[in-house]
Amino acid sequence: MSLRNIKLTLAYDGSDFLGWQIQKSGRTVQGILQDALNQMHGSQITCTAAGRTDSGVHATGQIVNFRSSLDSIPPERYRDAINTHLPEDVRVITSELASDSFNARRSARWRLYRYYLYCAHVGYPHLRRYCLKIRRQPDIGRLNQLASKIVGKHDFTVFAAAGDKNKLKIREVLSSCFYPEGPFIVYKIAANSFLWKMVRSIVGILLELEERNADPEELADIIQSRDRKRAGQTASARGLFLEKVCYDKSEYPC
Repeated sequence: MSLRNIKLTLAYDGSDFLGWQIQKSGRTVQGILQDALNQMHGSQITCTAAGRTDSGVHATGQIVNFRSSLDSIPPERYRDAINTHLPEDVRVITSELASDSFNARRSARWRLYRYYLYCAHVGYPHLRRYCLKIRRQPDIGRLNQLASKIVGKHDFTVFAAAGDKNKLKIREVLSSCFYPEGPFIVYKIAANSFLWKMVRSIVGILLELEERNADPEELADIIQSRDRKRAGQTASARGLFLEKVCYDKSEYPC
């Protein structure tokens, strides 16, 4: 029996999940999705994601693939079929047939995350799960001077959480910048891949350095030190979204 390789674009509210990857106990996005696929197929299905988002992190453009033996469902109709088995905080946005060699994780070239800051003394309750509220208005120009030091190929050991299992900590960052969007200040970062809690750690140190008007060269020195103790406080997961994954060499991820 030939198996089709199905590619999904997935969105989820990560607030009530222990991240993407299945754990020994607790609710995970992978676990919920695979349960839905198991119900459809009547057998065990394993799916692969482009990024293993952490507990509390959201996604609007997570990419997933899995092998399916069902030949009665057109690829584009998997979306509706899977969604009937999913809870409301997870949704398949699109489904399509992928090449046999496609792997959501290994085939990815760039991943794009956005982090949302909400600057106010009092925040709206309905936003509390999807942004980090800070009680001041940071200088975007100063933040971007600092953020520019993140761009390029660096050893990002300083921003890897304790317990990160990657032996090599070198990553290539294509874009790192802040910009206003409605009531938010958004941090956008695109890289070939990320270390565990890397984006949240970067946001934390950028805010800390901006607040005390530090020279951008201090950040460059912190990166070169590879000393985790100099990374500062890690920002909350609630403001972070995996927005896009790029697979085409010519596609710019921003």
